Amino acid sequence: MKETRTSGTLKILVDESVGPIVQQQIDIFNLDYPQAKFQTIVKAEQKLLPAFLNDSVRVIVLPRLLTKAEEKYYNQRHIRINTSRFAVDGIALITNKGNIDSTIDVKEVIDILQGKKSDKKLVFDNAYSSTFQYFKDLASISQFPASGVYSKNSSNEVIKLIAEDKNFIGILGVNWVSERNTDMAKYLEQVKLLGVKNLKGKPGDDQFYKPTQDNLIKGIYPFLRNVNIIDCEGRDGLGTGFATWLRSQRGQLIVLKSGLGPHKLMPRQLNLTKGNKN
Repeated sequence: MKETRTSGTLKILVDESVGPIVQQQIDIFNLDYPQAKFQTIVKAEQKLLPAFLNDSVRVIVLPRLLTKAEEKYYNQRHIRINTSRFAVDGIALITNKGNIDSTIDVKEVIDILQGKKSDKKLVFDNAYSSTFQYFKDLASISQFPASGVYSKNSSNEVIKLIAEDKNFIGILGVNWVSERNTDMAKYLEQVKLLGVKNLKGKPGDDQFYKPTQDNLIKGIYPFLRNVNIIDCEGRDGLGTGFATWLRSQRGQLIVLKSGLGPHKLMPRQLNLTKGNKN
């Protein structure tokens, strides 16, 4: 089958933390264009990058931009890098519904990451994930402390742990805690979103904000990330067509329904947390 913008086969790497929104987009795209076939590889960011940088797969969805060092792999081969933001994601902090605490401030999160004494314990979706890297950048650390910070193997494992154990705060992409995650419905009933207050002088420093869609769109929830599709195929094909579709009215409606911030309702530049490479 000849490849066009709406037909053929596309191999695409997807960061696990934004996996649900990408799968929703693919499902609807396939309804519109049944001759388009997607081979998706959904893994933690650090597990995906080798395949992208060694040229095995040339399309990737990440909740950040490529670094200059990563861009170099394609620039050296004179391959154009096309990057399109199509959504804004929030990193959710969740706890067991039975916990009295329903808020946390960014400074306290940073203190835990830097090994300062706290009675709170953080658990991440994966030790190789983009959320893990985001918070390492946020806290200006190269590795996490010996205690107080843990990781599981997936976002769903974090949800299950938080539903069953009151001693942890879970950290994962907000689209994993929506009602669309039907596989985890019984566990999601047992967790709640924490409100987060930003550092002084940053957007969202006046009160505690949850990662609601409205707060993502306004840019006042502290932990925000741009979700980008990065296409280095070097040709006008299905990768180009899918990237264009993600930013189309239909693609943006899916983002809106998912609870994330649609690209078209967002300011061009968000006041993202220092360390996030967007």
